Amino acid sequence: MTRRILILGMEGLFEAAAARAFRAAGWDVDRYQRGSDISIAARGARWILNAANPDQTTDLERELPELTKKVIAAAQNSGAAVMVPGNFQVYGRSGSAWGPDCPHAPVTRRAKARSEAEKRYREAADSSHSMVMLRAGDFIMPGAQSTVMNSVILNRLAKHEIAALGPAEKMHIHADLEDLTRVTVALAETADMGGGFLDIPFPGTRFSPRQLAESLSAQLDRKVRLTAYPWWRKGFGTAGRRIAPTRYMYQADQIIDEGPFRMLFPDYETKSLERIAFEHLYMRGMKVKPEGRAAAQSPRLQAHGQAMSTQTIL
Repeated sequence: MTRRILILGMEGLFEAAAARAFRAAGWDVDRYQRGSDISIAARGARWILNAANPDQTTDLERELPELTKKVIAAAQNSGAAVMVPGNFQVYGRSGSAWGPDCPHAPVTRRAKARSEAEKRYREAADSSHSMVMLRAGDFIMPGAQSTVMNSVILNRLAKHEIAALGPAEKMHIHADLEDLTRVTVALAETADMGGGFLDIPFPGTRFSPRQLAESLSAQLDRKVRLTAYPWWRKGFGTAGRRIAPTRYMYQADQIIDEGPFRMLFPDYETKSLERIAFEHLYMRGMKVKPEGRAAAQSPRLQAHGQAMSTQTIL
């Protein structure tokens, strides 16, 4: 089978990380040129990865349905399978475990538009057309300033303070892009064999604001304060305005149904909180206490050719 993938929206974090992961795995990666015909661009492709992010637009109700329709048509014309990175916002405030059996109950305008788009993908899937929805929590990537982790939660880490976007003990699901893109490539190898619709929640790394503060404190060997994010403050910057509509996502424990993921990846281990904390400290140049396994476990930093001793001024 061909190993060619067409990626829509390669200017974003996930899309760029996915492109690197596919190239590293020996795939031919084509970047979709905005404004061109998707059906023509998809000719000869095995997969269309629709990672375009129309959330940036002010006219989502028009642009997202149009894009979805074009992607489905391109898949049907070319025979390519489709993979779409999704999120958990379509479940709204549901207290049930999020997964294929959890009904959608979107509460924001954008989540409602995404839920409708997912319905179209589900309807288009059949025995000869595979449609895969890979859901994930908030993206995390050390050094990427556009993530919620870096732009909001760890924004004041240099002052040994981090922000809690909700109650300190509530568990939140985070998706490290190195973990997530490895799964994306693995799915592309086999998920188009049988056709149909796959809805796969990615477990990611689940931790509370309190646990993050404790891990950072242990690695820095000094207390990191946990403060409530000032949602009440008007004009709290671009990052704050971007996440304000999803504030409800941080107010309760996030729980997913890992069954669909574990059926495909029974032994897959995502990064530990210790390692995630270390990588973020490392990329910020902060001095880390000389102990722990996180440095030695970090292939990203090893690939940079950096010294792994946490005794170094990082």
